[in-house]
Amino acid sequence: MKFRKFLQILFKKTFQFLFKLFYGTIKLNNNLENLKNVKKTKIDDIKSDILNSKEYFSYKILNGRVYTDYNENVAIISENNLISEISYQQVKGNLVDASQNIVLKNGTPRIKKKFKGRVLCVLQGASGNNYSHWILEILPKIKMYTENYSLDDLDYIYLPRVDIFQKETLSVLGIYEDKFISSEKFRHIEAEELIVVDHPYYYKGTILEQNKNQPTWVIKWLRETYLNCEKKFDSKKNFFIDRRDSKYNHNQIQNITEVSNYLKKNNFISYKLESLSFFEKIYLFKNADIIIGIHGAGFVNTVFSKPNTKIIEIRPFLYSNTVYERISNINNLNYHLIQTETLEESKRTNGDINLPLEELDNILNK
Repeated sequence: MKFRKFLQILFKKTFQFLFKLFYGTIKLNNNLENLKNVKKTKIDDIKSDILNSKEYFSYKILNGRVYTDYNENVAIISENNLISEISYQQVKGNLVDASQNIVLKNGTPRIKKKFKGRVLCVLQGASGNNYSHWILEILPKIKMYTENYSLDDLDYIYLPRVDIFQKETLSVLGIYEDKFISSEKFRHIEAEELIVVDHPYYYKGTILEQNKNQPTWVIKWLRETYLNCEKKFDSKKNFFIDRRDSKYNHNQIQNITEVSNYLKKNNFISYKLESLSFFEKIYLFKNADIIIGIHGAGFVNTVFSKPNTKIIEIRPFLYSNTVYERISNINNLNYHLIQTETLEESKRTNGDINLPLEELDNILNK
């Protein structure tokens, strides 16, 4: 086994060495003024209302390269210089300095695919594959792009894995599959003209901690852009978000049978949001009166809820992501939080949440 592992490491190092010979060694650059192929332009008409927020910029890189490991690192490269301002490296969930980007050590060990024309890169590691991150972080980057450039002049958009909800949301903006470049397929690209924009709010720490800094402009733009794209179907105004179709085993209810019986008795219906199109989700949340659910990506659809909708979010006590409370504040929703006790590992037989029905009942009957 040790010899086998040695061979694997040797093969990997040899592979990286050969790609460094072919594409060159990447060095860190902290000064854009030294890069003649990079143009930084301020985005004037979008302002964040978050305290100590940064100004927004777009970056145009001629013959720019992007390398991603499809997990923690996105390297934006000009003439073998890693551009620290707009490269992305998240180690164990924590955003770190560009000096820790993997390309500085390993180079760009993937075959490079060249694209003619203008490419907008919206990558940020693997998080763009998540529905909530896509809605709140990736789509707003397209809005930021349009402040300095035209979508009509966009030849391609460099994306995370492409799922149905990406296709549906982009179709509203007039961006279709013939313009998609999937980073799942192409980890290393070069574009005649590469465009990158700043993140709407994530500059340090973990995304869970920083979600509370969701800018108001993002929520307003999402509503203006998508609210009238609803698809009507026979839905109920009081419903529970059922997460049992999630591929993740956290944030699941242990006493789900008891909870389901209680909800039926109180005329609630359960929806598995994966079975609905993006446009049906807009309609469902736009017309709801009461929404109950465990913390999860599906709650991002409260972006489309009308003022005074009652939102009851159930969240484990130690879980710190307050993004849906922030959205509720922006949209003037009637938000309530139930924080459940942390269960011992041995008691998490079929979920990590035991929902106290008395507390739920008290909130519903206020």
